[in-house]
Amino acid sequence: MKVKYAVIPCAGKGTRFLPITKGVAKEMCPIVDRPTLDYIVEECLEAGITDIVFIVSKDKEDIRKYYSIDKEYEKELREAGKDNFADIIHKIGAKARYHFVIQHEQLGLGHAVLQAKSVVKNDNFVVCCGDDICTYEGDSPVKQLVNAFEEVGEKTIVGGQKVPHENIVKYGAMGIKSQINERLFSLSHIVEKPKLEEAPSDLASLGKWVFNAKIFDALEETPKGAGGEIQLTDAIALLMKEEDVYYYDFIGKRYDCGDKLGYLEAIIDVALSRDEFRKGLIAHIKSLKLD
Repeated sequence: MKVKYAVIPCAGKGTRFLPITKGVAKEMCPIVDRPTLDYIVEECLEAGITDIVFIVSKDKEDIRKYYSIDKEYEKELREAGKDNFADIIHKIGAKARYHFVIQHEQLGLGHAVLQAKSVVKNDNFVVCCGDDICTYEGDSPVKQLVNAFEEVGEKTIVGGQKVPHENIVKYGAMGIKSQINERLFSLSHIVEKPKLEEAPSDLASLGKWVFNAKIFDALEETPKGAGGEIQLTDAIALLMKEEDVYYYDFIGKRYDCGDKLGYLEAIIDVALSRDEFRKGLIAHIKSLKLD
């Protein structure tokens, strides 16, 4: 495999979702009947990735529990004649190799990614933020990025999409050196959360990257930036001095599930995509007689 690992940072406290995140990991908040996190895991598996590395805080045991095989619980379900549910929970624990790395200090996204070095070592890997999910047809966005990574000779790919101009201030904005094809660009620089008038483009970084192991060296050399944190964007900028970095405008609908409205939109859209809920949910929405 050209890309074997996916690294998913999950150590944040999820303060925007308090009070529920006092007792439940933000990434485990459900979208219908599955945790938000599991949609990201599934997207990585569809890209052929076999090993999932969760960067967690020491108190996020619910993530570890969800992805562990529980033979005792499976046995209880089968004895109760609920083989279908036993099969479902067994598949969750068996569909990948899971690695858990504790981030003892919350020092930013770059610091979280650096914690994965002990597992990933010199392999290529994907990074996906733990609260961004996508719906899509055809290849998953992660698969699209992995394909682009191979196309450019295993160099860094920043994944994202074009956003409305007024929203670019929320994201990393891409400085374009050249356009390689309809969706693939070579980068000159990245500006993190630029002022509107200073944004080099409306192409935004949206929580998905593919890296070779050189990013670990860059992260180790990156000084603390805004908020006293090690910024992943700063490390990518440092890496640009050594080799080309690329941007891929992926296809799919992205939801920011770290935002309450984005999370609610994801729940509604995922529910509407499922045959067992679609008819009843549409009927309910129509009954509300919204303006």
